[in-house]
Amino acid sequence: MLSLLSLTAHAADPILLYTVCENTTFSPNSIYQSNLKSLLSSFSSNANLEFYATTKGGNTSDPVYGLSNCRGDVTPQLCQDCVEAAVKELTSKCSRQKVAVIWYDECILRYSNRSFLTTVDERPMFGLLNTENVTDQDKFNQLVNTSMIALLTDLAREISDVSTGAKKFGTRQVNISAFQTLYNLLQCTPDLSGADCYSCLLDAINLVPWCCGGKQGGRIVFPSCNIRYELYPFYRMAATTPQPSPGLQPPPPDSVSGPKVKGKISPVIIIAIVVTIAASVVLVILAYCFLQRRARK
Repeated sequence: MLSLLSLTAHAADPILLYTVCENTTFSPNSIYQSNLKSLLSSFSSNANLEFYATTKGGNTSDPVYGLSNCRGDVTPQLCQDCVEAAVKELTSKCSRQKVAVIWYDECILRYSNRSFLTTVDERPMFGLLNTENVTDQDKFNQLVNTSMIALLTDLAREISDVSTGAKKFGTRQVNISAFQTLYNLLQCTPDLSGADCYSCLLDAINLVPWCCGGKQGGRIVFPSCNIRYELYPFYRMAATTPQPSPGLQPPPPDSVSGPKVKGKISPVIIIAIVVTIAASVVLVILAYCFLQRRARK
């Protein structure tokens, strides 16, 4: 597990988290090298896509399989910058390896000589934690082990309930005190089925106490999915739809004071305005008649 101060995802450049280059190597000028070069080139050409998966050299003896996936809330430009940075980094650091995976805060890119698409992979994995401790660790750990685990599990079920190929990303925030909000993010790669995505996220959620006990934030990262929570907003709020958290549901209609119509004046208010105007007109007419009678006398 890595210990690293959590960084926000609003920096100008993609934030590199972790790189793995496995020991299996290929020979120079080999078929695999040619296929890998073609794969990396296609990543660069499709860097603006939030999710991209392909196979190069499928009709050869040494095909290479690849995937890139950006975090669900980043802009297309930042997604493109991240994928291009990942291609450049792997070309430099894993120039002879058949299998490599690189994680940025904003994206993941991986390739292998093994067909991994539509398959759950939880290795290699790593954990990152915010080095800042919470004030009341026992209370916060109790929150993490009960309420937050339940919240993450519920969110995992929600984002998994889509078809293979669909975007599997979600965020949720919950007020844990009068002054603190916990921000949560979960994501799977879109090639997974709903059941596989849910299974992957559950395995990651179960590692949260191991990774991040007593810390203000943390994340568990697998090749196929990842989760993260912090006491500050680390994702683009405008790009996500806030979900009401348990215990923070909006009041039922019968408890709302006064009828309201979204985007319009309430009918009660409209009626009140009309009555007021009518009464004013009547008073003006009566005053005018009274003055006219006095003038004639």
